[in-house]
Amino acid sequence: MRFLSDREEIKVVAAYIVVCIVWGSTYLGIRIGVSDFPPELFSGIRNLVAGSIILMYARVKGLEFPKSSIDIRRLATVGFLLLCGSMGLISWAEQWVHSGVASLMVASSPLMMALIETIVFKENTLGIKGWAGLLIGFGGVGFLVMSASGTGSIDIFGSILVILAAFFWSSGSVYSKRFKAAGSVVTHIGIQMLAGGVGLTTAGLLLGEASRVRFTVKSMAAMAYLIIFGSILAYSCYIYVLGKWPSSRAGTYAYVNPLVAVTLGFLVLGEPITYHTIISMVVILGGVLMVQVSQASRQRKEQNAPS
Repeated sequence: MRFLSDREEIKVVAAYIVVCIVWGSTYLGIRIGVSDFPPELFSGIRNLVAGSIILMYARVKGLEFPKSSIDIRRLATVGFLLLCGSMGLISWAEQWVHSGVASLMVASSPLMMALIETIVFKENTLGIKGWAGLLIGFGGVGFLVMSASGTGSIDIFGSILVILAAFFWSSGSVYSKRFKAAGSVVTHIGIQMLAGGVGLTTAGLLLGEASRVRFTVKSMAAMAYLIIFGSILAYSCYIYVLGKWPSSRAGTYAYVNPLVAVTLGFLVLGEPITYHTIISMVVILGGVLMVQVSQASRQRKEQNAPS
């Protein structure tokens, strides 16, 4: 039994590593793809294909689908916020914003989630350490924007787009916790991807992107990578890890993604790694860590409090 548990732990660690590396590399894939292909249609087609594949797999495997139209609408709303809102804006912004810088700004999403839960829903009230973490983390984002704008890595418009993307991701993540839909987790992901793909494709068509479509080898290779590895493989690995580890431990991939994105951006596209970038990374991730430690501490106190 000990051997089996050790082998299973090795599988979980391997899946976790896949999530860390692959999701960190998606920023590079997006930047390469949108250099030739219109951004909204690029992300729309990616999610339409990935969502369709996942739903077909779920149907073949006989996995349970949501029965209620309310559940489907809720899942579609999550997909619209996470994918159409967040991914769509990131794809748009990465026409000008370097992939590593975008990943660092998106790493501030847990800070926004904490603010939404605290201010809007009056949940997970932050202590002094949590509020200090928020100030430090957002200060790191501001420092990153001001320092990186002089290097051509980002501009004010691009920073606004990425901050909005992080906000949509945070909103969708918080909203997804407020309901429990029937059906398999796999079908939930497929519905979310399909909904996001429909929204992104519609936005691309309304923006007139169809006339600018160019099927180059580079853009198609990037899209294939994002569909197979970014959407299908990494999501599946993350679900597997979540089933074996506590969510707080599984969620630590968010600390690794920016490191991977910044490194790959430097190696593949020659994006600069300045000391400003390194300082910003330390400050932003440090702020996120302080907020998460504060929330975990308060949750333990509430659980241990006498009823």
